Amino acid sequence: MGEEKQVGTVTHWYDKLGVAVVKLSGKLSKGDSIKVKRGDEEFEDTVASLQIDRTDVASAKKGDDAAIKLSQRAKEGSAVFLAD
Repeated sequence: MGEEKQVGTVTHWYDKLGVAVVKLSGKLSKGDSIKVKRGDEEFEDTVASLQIDRTDVASAKKGDDAAIKLSQRAKEGSAVFLAD
């Protein structure tokens, strides 16, 4: 397995929606496999829904605040990596 590339950090979690807001430090696209990590907690997910300012987008770039729907809770401060 290669070195994981961090693409962002979770800045907010919307519990009712199951959506994490991620401050991106790299490019992220719909369909990407991601890994969300915080301490010993870790899970993998696929980017099925990606939004910027409540608008659906196919991809987001470094510096964007992107909203991603996740299958599990992502705590604020969690690191988001592209999964191999």
